Amino acid sequence: MDNASLSRKPPQASELVADEIPEAVRDHPYPEAGSSQSKKKGLIWKLLGLAALACGVSIWLNLNFNFFPATSQAEQSQKNPAAASLPSGSAASPTTSSKPATPDNLLGHLPYPEAPAADLVNVTSDGGIKLRKAAAAKYQEMANSAAASGIYFAPISGFRSVEDQQHVFFDVKAERRQNATKRAEVSAPPGYSEHHTGYAIDIGDGSAPETNLSQSFDNTQAFKWLEANAPAFSFEMSFPKNNRQGVSYEPWHWRFVGDRPSLETFYKAHSLKK
Repeated sequence: MDNASLSRKPPQASELVADEIPEAVRDHPYPEAGSSQSKKKGLIWKLLGLAALACGVSIWLNLNFNFFPATSQAEQSQKNPAAASLPSGSAASPTTSSKPATPDNLLGHLPYPEAPAADLVNVTSDGGIKLRKAAAAKYQEMANSAAASGIYFAPISGFRSVEDQQHVFFDVKAERRQNATKRAEVSAPPGYSEHHTGYAIDIGDGSAPETNLSQSFDNTQAFKWLEANAPAFSFEMSFPKNNRQGVSYEPWHWRFVGDRPSLETFYKAHSLKK
């Protein structure tokens, strides 16, 4: 080997010609740095897109199916102790509304507030029977119209306070040895009588006092006149036969529904009856 051969340096990689580079390497060169960064950014955007889609789906499922409750049972128990006492699987009533969807009824009767004393006026000369002003005026017109036909009403009971109703329900129940359910068929518990409103009145026939507060009142001339003419004076029977409250038939009990407050008092209560 001559000195020229020994002094010759091995070729550098940059000096290799294309034919000396393997074909596989020439066809698939190493990726440049810019291309790698572009692919990473694309992957990040895809992951962000998938995350946004997953978030949207979870929100939709929660709104429509409540798949993801906002609080645990322990947290709910702390916020609503009453719910914690419910058996497993029981549904607690919503606590977001202070007013129930339906009012409580008691033995078939609906709750009514007492009329304000300032709105009550006498319908009898002795002042023993009172109604609200609007109801009293229309009752007097109705009684005068009946009298013109020779029929005389005998008003028996009008406004009654909750205290008055306490006697009518509990004391009479005890005297007659009735249970509460039986008594409720003919008299409302205190707080649940239409008489509290000042719009209700019990009417008798002055010519047939023996029928007072009896179903036989429907055989009197006074009742027949009321059936035909009471609606013209905005009065209606509260408890006709087979009424939906299950109260016994009371042909003597009539109520005034001739203005907005009276109409709302009775028909809002009826529409919410359980």
